Amino acid sequence: MEFISPTVVIILGCVALLLFLQWKNLRGPPCIGGWIPWIGAGFEFGKTPLEFIEKARIKYGPIFTVVAVGTRMTFVTEEEGINVFLKSKEVNFELAVQNPVYRTASIPKNIFLKLHEKLYVVVKGKMGTFNLYRFTGQLTEELHEQLENLGPHGTMDLNNLVRHLLYPVTVNVLFKKGLFPTNERKIREFHQHFQAYDEGFEYGSQLPECLLRNWSKSKKWLLALFEKNIPDIKTCKSAKDNSPQTVMQALLDLLEMETNEEKSPNYGLLLLWASLSNAVPVAFWTFAFVLSHPNIHRTIMEGISSVFGTAGKDKIKVSEDDLKKLPLIKWCILETIRLRAPGVITRKVLKPVKILNYTVPSGDLLMLSPFWLHRNPKYFPEPDLFKPERWKKANLEKHAFLDCFMAFGSGKYQCPGRWLALLEIQIFIILILYYYDCSLLDPLPRQSSLHLVGVQQPEGQCRIQFKQRK
Repeated sequence: MEFISPTVVIILGCVALLLFLQWKNLRGPPCIGGWIPWIGAGFEFGKTPLEFIEKARIKYGPIFTVVAVGTRMTFVTEEEGINVFLKSKEVNFELAVQNPVYRTASIPKNIFLKLHEKLYVVVKGKMGTFNLYRFTGQLTEELHEQLENLGPHGTMDLNNLVRHLLYPVTVNVLFKKGLFPTNERKIREFHQHFQAYDEGFEYGSQLPECLLRNWSKSKKWLLALFEKNIPDIKTCKSAKDNSPQTVMQALLDLLEMETNEEKSPNYGLLLLWASLSNAVPVAFWTFAFVLSHPNIHRTIMEGISSVFGTAGKDKIKVSEDDLKKLPLIKWCILETIRLRAPGVITRKVLKPVKILNYTVPSGDLLMLSPFWLHRNPKYFPEPDLFKPERWKKANLEKHAFLDCFMAFGSGKYQCPGRWLALLEIQIFIILILYYYDCSLLDPLPRQSSLHLVGVQQPEGQCRIQFKQRK
């Protein structure tokens, strides 16, 4: 019997080791599919996607892949995966969102990829921290106008109250003064179509428009609204000659330079959704949390009285210095956003990336869930509690959030309107509490677990009773 030489054994062993290591390096994360190949886990995932994500994390570990409706989504939940998501050059934001942008705003992919960075720079510049002072007085005046129409007292659903106040304020500030309708019938029509578009946005970003008849109808109505008003927005000048362009006017200038004016209504729709879809529910939840915590409500009222005098007595103007004296309000907003953060933010994997012992293949959507990241006690102790005081540790003077706070995204393409949204909600809370005595008539509602895109919406009604202070 002939023996195999030691050299051959060593060579074969090395080859086997190399093959094993190569197999290990190419091994993908645990994959959750289904018995129907293209549908995969789509049915189960679509029922309650937020709950599905957390159950999968507990069962499969810090990284796992979900196959649903022909899409591979790889979720990362711990430091190494988060670092790849935030810092790797092999993952891309624009390619991840180009399809949803096309479906929801009918902006062709080639135009979106060509213009996105330029438009982002314009919006970021207009709504950045250095220009916020330009909006403070305008937001205050617009909110005064809406509050004057609210009446001396009443009872209504808090979500409807917030929409009633913030829809016209945001539209008139970002697009042009007076764009939001004042006729009751037209106001109802705007509310109906924007709410239908917003509520169906996630489905519209994934499914053919022909399957979503009512959503498509509202989308076309909003596009027609902008098509009709774009010429006036473009040429409108404020009564104050030295007032700056609105954000939409600045976008129109860039679109004209880039010879893509025909897509102006589409970008108007995208700006409208981005400015209302998250700010309104954040304002709702913040106000509901404040009214649900008597000690916080009382402390905020004491602060407002110390800055502006006896509540309800005078017509007040809110300045940047006033806001700095009322930090608790900003802490409450940020704590609300932490608790009601978007379900996911996403990037597209351009080349295979290594995370832990797994390789995520190119073409996957890499997903990070701010909603669940903000509930990790490692990063946020007592994560399910509303504790605005935790934000004392954030360096908000230098516009820095707490570590692992991802509600606005992170890196190059953080939400460019985050500072303006925070400012608008601060002023909203100050003015409504200054002029009205408010109380909730219903318990704080549950948050819906149906959607992944944007801030979590309330599930069920939450009525508020308000009475003008004298």
